[in-house]
Order: sequence, then structure tokens, then C-alpha cells
Amino acid sequence: MYAIIENGGRQYKVTEGDVIDIALCTGGEGEKITFDKVKLMSDGDDTKIGTPDVAGASVTATILGTVKTPKVTGMIFRRRQGFKLKNGHRQKFTQVKITGIKA
Repeated sequence: MYAIIENGGRQYKVTEGDVIDIALCTGGEGEKITFDKVKLMSDGDDTKIGTPDVAGASVTATILGTVKTPKVTGMIFRRRQGFKLKNGHRQKFTQVKITGIKA
């Protein structure tokens, strides 16, 4: 069984036991969260497509912690001015493990 959920403006295809990175959310490690915006559910033969969401469907997950992406370095350089500016950015995500899919 798999489902397509929406979180933070992005859609994820998940099955039970998957570990995904979602937009940073509040909550500590070990807490449970529920995704109610389920766009599609499939159980092999039976597929439910939501308009826009599948009624009564939800996906539960456990928060594993916060992770960061690799650093992205940016550089601003203005020629003949003696001006250089270097900055970096690391996006933070919340890592969750899918524990259940309920139709």
C-alpha cells in the first residue's frame, strides 16, 4: 500500500516504513504527527483518488530529528571594485518515518 501526501507545498509518495525529509516543523524527536492531506491511496487493486483529498484518509509518522542539507556557497563579485562577498546556506529539514497509512 502506498499514498501520496502533501506537506509544505510538496508531494511525497510514501509507503509504511519509509524515511522522508519534509519541511521543518515544530515537535521534538519521537513525537507523532499526522498528515491529513492525502491526495491518492493505492492498495494494489484498489486506487482512491482525492478531489482534492481522499476523505477520511490519513498517514501517521514519527519524528526522527532535524537534518541539514550540504552547504551551498554563493559568491558576489563586482569587478574592478575590490568587492567580494561569500555566503553559505544549509537548509534544515525534519526527518520522519512513516508508521501507518489509514484509509
